[in-house]
Amino acid sequence: MAMAKSVARVRTFVLEVRDELKQVTWPSREELVGSVLVVFVGVALMASFISACDFLLSKAAQLVLQ
Repeated sequence: MAMAKSVARVRTFVLEVRDELKQVTWPSREELVGSVLVVFVGVALMASFISACDFLLSKAAQLVLQ
């Protein structure tokens, strides 16, 4: 009996998820490409900034420790 209830709950969940996904407004290909480019540029800028800070701080630490 418990197995039948579990299967029914899973089925209900899957049907509700499917109904919700039908309501989603999916981005167009152009919007998706634009968003991906923004993310890549942002990640590249942050990586550059963190790398520069790491380099400068390691040089400063070397000078202090010498």
